[in-house]
Amino acid sequence: MAAVEKKKKKLLSPVMILIYVLLILLAFIYLAPLLWMLSVSLKDNAGVMSAPFSLPETIHWKNYAEAWRLGRLGAALLNSVLVCGATLVISLFFGSMAAFAIARMKWKLSELTHMFFLVGMMVPVHCILIPLFVRFAKLGLTNSRFGLMLPYITFSLPMTIFLLTGFFRTMPREIFESAAIDGCSIYGCFFKIALPLCKTGFFISGLMTFVGNWNELLLAMVFISDPARKTLPVTLTYFVGPYATNYVQMFAAIIIAIAPTIIVYSLFSNQIVEGLTAGAVKG
Repeated sequence: MAAVEKKKKKLLSPVMILIYVLLILLAFIYLAPLLWMLSVSLKDNAGVMSAPFSLPETIHWKNYAEAWRLGRLGAALLNSVLVCGATLVISLFFGSMAAFAIARMKWKLSELTHMFFLVGMMVPVHCILIPLFVRFAKLGLTNSRFGLMLPYITFSLPMTIFLLTGFFRTMPREIFESAAIDGCSIYGCFFKIALPLCKTGFFISGLMTFVGNWNELLLAMVFISDPARKTLPVTLTYFVGPYATNYVQMFAAIIIAIAPTIIVYSLFSNQIVEGLTAGAVKG
């Protein structure tokens, strides 16, 4: 048996080496654009034009200060936090209730309702952008944070319900049956049992919802016209002019915009993988 195990290890060693080489190559492919953007953001415009792919000879940290001031990134950052934060809370609250009803409550239309929400994941925003804008304009919801939150919530709910339904289905049914025998109502089962056991699911769905809305550009550009209410992705377009583009400030602003998401994914990468794996298993 020992000889057989040694042979298996010898056979697996080249395979593992190939896997690690491919993973390192894949990591380089993903990290190279980020490192290049960081390098460009620390140069001056002359250095970008003469040698765009070389390392900066002199580091210009002032590019970040100028990008923050000229692009008014502070106000844009606040708008993004308010809109995305409110969208996150509302979508998780209503999405978790819908997911719990689909996964744990017995009623005839549960699967049909689940399919209805899944269809929402397949509808591209471009198909309903014009009628949505016309309707919102008649209702006076354009050029407001609340008007931007409504489509964000609508497009966030299907993914939230899809992920949380998988988590709720992995929970043992005996827990809820025991709670019901002890006199716990359906609301008690949801708030006291299901939600505490679904912390990982909330984290995963909340993270995906927040990052997706944080990087959204089309709806924010169409629905918001007041510069004081524009979100961060829309503000980044101000660095691109019709006749000239300030590349160093633009890349500095992009680094500022993506830094929070990179930090979050780096700190919680293990929880993200664990949560997605757990939610994919059906109970």
